[in-house]
Amino acid sequence: MSCPSIVIGCAGWSLPREHWPAFPVQGTHLQRYAAQFNGVEINSSFYRPHQPQTYARWAESVPDGFRFCVKVPKSISHERRLRDCESELDAFLGQCSALGERLGCLLLQLPPSLAFDESLAEAFFIALRQRYAGAVVLEPRHESWVAAELLLMAYRIAQAVVDPSRISNDTAPQGWPGVRYWRLHGSPRTYYSAYDLPWLETLVGRLQVAAGDGVDTWCVFDNTASGAALGNALQLQQILMPG
Repeated sequence: MSCPSIVIGCAGWSLPREHWPAFPVQGTHLQRYAAQFNGVEINSSFYRPHQPQTYARWAESVPDGFRFCVKVPKSISHERRLRDCESELDAFLGQCSALGERLGCLLLQLPPSLAFDESLAEAFFIALRQRYAGAVVLEPRHESWVAAELLLMAYRIAQAVVDPSRISNDTAPQGWPGVRYWRLHGSPRTYYSAYDLPWLETLVGRLQVAAGDGVDTWCVFDNTASGAALGNALQLQQILMPG
């Protein structure tokens, strides 16, 4: 397992065949994945709801200390665009709260077309905080969100570090400093490209600095389209904990 103060994982627990030797032979894909990593990002929740029983089953199948980050549904972020979505929030939180103590954080990824509107964003954050007290990570993709720093601090919303960068301030942690979250999509070809060893070695230093501050630090590889994510996550673990 990785350094306990750093959560390393992928967007999803798919196990490409070439990496099977690194994992146990027995168990579901999630059980096998969780034998090696201490966290995962659930992306499927963005596209479709899951029953509370499904989340509960996932939680029961992983070891103590394993954490899930759950992506907020696109019905909230992309369709309602954060407006008047209290009922959607209630439904989503009612589902994923079945993860219990293994719910590590929520990820809110915004569409590139959604500009920062302070009153709209604050109304959404208020509605969210009335329902959920845990860690929240924002991935904005419109440049105007660089003006949201004070609002993010006020409502304890962290801003993700993103590669490839989408806006001018997403190459380092922003917003609430209580959680730091790297979300790595692969570059130069987004979702496909693997990161090379020198890049990962530099990343490890940044993660260690964040974790050294006593802050929950996540590193999630989303370059999953050709299976590069799992290999990069395994490489990162090896750098962190050689031998």
